[in-house]
Amino acid sequence: LTVENARKYSTLHPRCGTAFILIVLLMSIIFFSVFFPFVPEFTTLPKIVTQGIHISLKILLMFPIAGIAYEMIKYSSKRTENPLVRVLISPGLWLQKLTTREPSDNQLEIALTALNRAIQIHNEAV
Repeated sequence: LTVENARKYSTLHPRCGTAFILIVLLMSIIFFSVFFPFVPEFTTLPKIVTQGIHISLKILLMFPIAGIAYEMIKYSSKRTENPLVRVLISPGLWLQKLTTREPSDNQLEIALTALNRAIQIHNEAV
């Protein structure tokens, strides 16, 4: 594990949290656009209560949406050689280019030192 060897690898990764957030955002927009027109209007209730119900529904629905997004990310990371999957994950990789910088040599050295220590601790425990 050397800085020169670590420098060869890209910071882009299909299972990055940035890609996950993008997929959750897009899925939420699509799902809520389709789902919420069918939610009944509660005209007898005060407006604040109706808004509270809508917010509660959105919060509850974020759990399955996040779960589906996670499974999509997990699936796509195993099939990056597939051209269709590559096209679908490319927006997440593009977003990573905006949010991620290449590490400096000092940062790589610190990361490799931490990794070596973690491997050492793991080997001692096993």
